[in-house]
This record gives sequence, C-alpha cells and structure tokens, in this order.
Amino acid sequence: MNEQKSSYRQVMKATSIFGGVQVFQIIIGITRSKFIAVLLGPTGMGIAGLLTSTLGLIAGLTNFGLGTSAVKDIAAAHSSGNETRLGIVSKVFKRWVWITGSLGALITAVLSPLLSELTFGNRDYTFAFIWISITLLLNQISAGQGVMLRGTRQIAYMAQSAMIGSVIGLFTTIPLYYLYGVEGIVPAIIISAITSLSLTWWYARKLKIKDVFVSKVRTIAEGKGMLKMGFFISLSALITLAASYLVRIFISNYGGIDQVGLYNAGFAIINTYVGMIFAAMGADYYPRLSAVSHSNTQCKEVVNQQAEIALLILAPILMVFLVFINWVVIVLYSSQFIAINSMIYWAALGMFFKAASWTIGFLFLAKGTTKLFFWNELITNIYLLLLNIIGYYFWGLAGLGISFLVAYFLYLIQVYWIAKSKFDFSFDRAFIKIFFVQFGLAILSFIAVQFFTSLFAYGMGIILIAVSCWYSWKELDQRLDLKTLIVNMKKKFKK
Repeated sequence: MNEQKSSYRQVMKATSIFGGVQVFQIIIGITRSKFIAVLLGPTGMGIAGLLTSTLGLIAGLTNFGLGTSAVKDIAAAHSSGNETRLGIVSKVFKRWVWITGSLGALITAVLSPLLSELTFGNRDYTFAFIWISITLLLNQISAGQGVMLRGTRQIAYMAQSAMIGSVIGLFTTIPLYYLYGVEGIVPAIIISAITSLSLTWWYARKLKIKDVFVSKVRTIAEGKGMLKMGFFISLSALITLAASYLVRIFISNYGGIDQVGLYNAGFAIINTYVGMIFAAMGADYYPRLSAVSHSNTQCKEVVNQQAEIALLILAPILMVFLVFINWVVIVLYSSQFIAINSMIYWAALGMFFKAASWTIGFLFLAKGTTKLFFWNELITNIYLLLLNIIGYYFWGLAGLGISFLVAYFLYLIQVYWIAKSKFDFSFDRAFIKIFFVQFGLAILSFIAVQFFTSLFAYGMGIILIAVSCWYSWKELDQRLDLKTLIVNMKKKFKK
C-alpha cells in the first residue's frame, strides 16, 4: 500500500512541478492571446495560425523526431556515469540537430512561393515564408538543447527556461502587434524563436559534458539509432500536422481565414489551457513507463495510475469550461469569438476520451513498437481528418467539436483493443468507476447549459462542479493521503 502511495505521489510531484510552469505559461498566454485577439482579430489570428502550422508541417518532415528519440539515448548515457559516452552521444546528437534544422530552413526558403500559394491561395506571403525559414533552424537547435536538459534530468533548468521565455515573449511580441498589426506577425515569430534558443543555450551550457572528438563516420554510425526510432515518430507527428494543416486549408477555402482564426482560438482553449495537464504529466510519465516496459503487469499499473490522476485533475476543469464557456471566451479573447462556444462544448466531452487514450498511447513507444505506433497514428489521423471535414461542412464550428468527440471515442476503443491484444492491458475497476462518475457529471452539465435558461444552467452547473471537485478530492486523498501531505507542508513552512 505504501509503495502504491509512493508511486501516486511521484505522479503528482512531477505533475505539480511542470504543472506550475504550465499554469504560469498559461497566465502569460492568456494575456498574450487577449492582446492578439483585440489587436489582430480573427483574421490576424488566422494568418498567424496558417504560418505557424505550415512551419510545423515542414519541421515535422525534416526534424526526424530527434526531440523525442534522442531523450532515451542521452538519458541512458547520463545514467551510465560514463562521461566519455555522454560526450560522444551529445556531440553526435548536436551535429544531427544542425543538419536537420538547416534542411528545414533550406526547404522553407526554396519552396516559399509554393507554400504561399498552397496556404493562402496566392504568392503574397512568399517573403514572409523566406523570413521565417530561419526559425526552423533556430527552433531545432533550441529543441536539441531542451533534449539535453531533459535527458540529464535538469528539471529546474527546464522550468526556469520555460517561465522566463514566456515573460520575454510577452513583452517582445505584444508591442509588435500594437505598432504594426498583422505586419508584426513575422517579426514576432522570429523573435520568439531567438528568445527560446537564447534561454535553452544559457541553461544547457551549465551542463558539465566532456568535450570529445567524434569522427564523421562515427557521427553517422551513432546517429543511425536516433534517426531510426525518430523516423517513425517523425512520420507520425508529420501525419498529425498534415491532417491539421489540411483541416485549416479546408476551413480557409470553405469558410474564410476568419474561421481559421476561430478554429485556432477554440482548440487553443482545449489543447493549451486544458491540455496543460497532459504536458505536465508527459514530462515524467514516458520515462517512468519506459523503465518498466519489460513487464506487462507493471506497465498496466503505471498506465492505470496515470489515467486515474489525469481524470481526477481534468474533470473539474473541463466542467468549469462547460458551464462558464461564455465568460471564458470573453476573458481569454473577446466577444468576437463567441462563435467557438458550440465547438468547445463538444470538444470538452471528447477530452475525457482523450485522457484515457493518451495514457495508453505512450505504451506503444515505451515498448519500442515504433511501427505499431506509426500505423496506429496513421489510421487515427485518416478518420480524424475525414470527420473534421464532414463535421465542418455540415455543422460548421460545432461540427469540429463533434468530430473531436467522435474521433477520440473511436481512438480509445482502437488503442485499448491493440494494447489488450499485444500487451495484455486492461483498465482497473477503480479507473472505470472514476471515468463514469466524472463523465456522467460532465454530461449533466452539458445538458444544463444546452437546454435550460442561463440562471438555472449556472446554478446547476456550480452544484455539479462542486460535486466533481469533492469526488476528485476524495479519490486523490485515498491515493495520496492529502491531509498528511498538507500537514507536513505546513510544518516545513513554519520552520
């Protein structure tokens, strides 16, 4: 029992550290998004979204997934205690980071006229793509420095870098939008990349890594392992980015750039403000799951623990969004963005299925079944793309929320069936109980806001949110002994 509590506490500890950073970044992000929404409007947000999503697509094509695959190599070399080995792996990795980053920048610059034509239907943004092509190299180097920090378990440096970067990003980009409006988008993208690179370089230079000579032949030989695993991860990420890119292009052509801005704003709320829980947990969850990947029984235990904590934290947050989405949208953006409410209602329900499937999805990577991971993601993105197009065509923005819900319901069934057949995985009764209780409360909140007057909906919603919070507290207390933890924290502060 004590071991189990210790394991749950490890999940919460990592979540609280990175969650604190995420909350800080979100506060900064809310402020930035508010200014951007007011200064640029839906059309400006649409342009920024199309530019950044295009860059993301090319980065996914050229970075070979090094940001994920190399973490395992750096961590293994670091834990071995062999400084020479860590120096070799680090130098090989850094060289491949420069190669892949330069490739991305070159492709963007050369294909800039074509990218402008495909993205915006004209060549007006050719020079914009040429200017921001340098960010492909800057971001890849920055990501490489981040991998070094993560692989050597420098959590404090990672947290500080992220927090300082958020503040600098706010105070450097907002003036550009204020002074230049839409014309400030490209400079803002470039300055953000430079800021990120500067901070990760500053903290990565604190690492004491031995400088060793590595030949070109060894660079290729050592890099094969990183590139092989990263290739399938990169392909999966590329497919996801391509599907998202095609959805934005379809919305732009069928509904207009302002609709792309609304789409970006809506899913920023779900994926950024709610998805912070996934980001906070993912930093520790993948390495922890990889450490027990040899045992199906231990993997099952870790996945269930992570899924339980994820739902207990997420559910009350999702219900707040369901009940108070009107106020959330106005505070985060402006009244011009009220149209995204219907999309968020459905997507919030879909997040329950995403939380469950997300925890299982890491199992494929931890087990090293990269081909299985790739085919799983490929199939998922095909039907997600089709559902998004169908949903938007028939029901507009609300249809995108419905497609999100349906897609993640199907995805949960898919990954659960694969994990059960391949790794003998199953959800524990405890998780199933938590899921149905919290999802049931969310359904009641959804019904209240959809079919009743505002006053009744708010009253009922507040009661349901309170019940969800109480239930989460009760379940977390059973797993973590929260009362004892709080007493211990008070004693530390008194000292």
